[in-house]
Amino acid sequence: MNLLFIVIGLVLLIVGGNWLLKSAVGFSLRLEIPKIVIGMTVVSFATSAPELIVSLKSALQGHPDLAVGNVIGSNIANLGLVLGITVLLSDIRVNTSFFKTDWPIMMLSSVLLYVFIVVDGSLGVYEGVILFALLVVFLAYLLKFQKVAVVDEMPEDDEELPLWSALLYLLIGGVALWGGSELLIEGAVGLAEEFGVSQRVIGVSVVSVGTSIPELSASIIAVLRKEKAISIGNLLGSNIFNILAVLGLTAIVHPIQIHDLGLIENDIYWMLGVSLLILPLSFMYRKRVFGKFEGGLLLAIYVLFIYMMLG
Repeated sequence: MNLLFIVIGLVLLIVGGNWLLKSAVGFSLRLEIPKIVIGMTVVSFATSAPELIVSLKSALQGHPDLAVGNVIGSNIANLGLVLGITVLLSDIRVNTSFFKTDWPIMMLSSVLLYVFIVVDGSLGVYEGVILFALLVVFLAYLLKFQKVAVVDEMPEDDEELPLWSALLYLLIGGVALWGGSELLIEGAVGLAEEFGVSQRVIGVSVVSVGTSIPELSASIIAVLRKEKAISIGNLLGSNIFNILAVLGLTAIVHPIQIHDLGLIENDIYWMLGVSLLILPLSFMYRKRVFGKFEGGLLLAIYVLFIYMMLG
């Protein structure tokens, strides 16, 4: 039953996130907001909605390890699983923005999170404000200086909707996200108790993979459609949003006290390690190209991570 709750919850989160995204883009186009602004604000927040809802509700319901584990696990999954599989299917060329903005900001966010949670084992309101403020500064910088850094992976999905249709997608998407998060959290907590593992382990493995499925499906669909607009920067951007927006907002609404020290003593180092590895991989084998060698290595690292977590 717990596994069924998790599966149904993930399906509702993915469908709800897609409907919310469709509604958000529809509203933005109707309001004639520039597409670059839509991509960096509306779309980014909408695609991070599953992580945000799950982490926020986990913290509010007294499951802080699930909240933090979800974000750390999602960041590892985005680079190890999603990027690994994507570049195995098709080579991706690294843009200049990767070196100038995407990777440095992702590492800064990751190190900042590490410092905040290692010092006292918690993420407080002030720390949440700092994280979210950094996100605002980052978006302002991108809008002013690095507009080419954001790539629209699915431009054909951008359509202006009738007002009633946009409102309906918004309502259904919001309800699906709420219901999906309830089922996912209940199933994850139940599964942890059933198998005698910590909520942190379930959060870092099962829940994080589930909330990373939208990124994986979008990347694979883009590859199959031969769209070379896929950007590593978009995956790094998702990691940045997970830390600065998801954990930042969660900490502001409800301070997070970490109970399972495995998050601090193990998981955060995996996240930092994989994030750090992305830079040398961008020029180690073939300069500025992520291909099968890099994809295989990243996927192997992710499989090892999951094996050690669940082993």
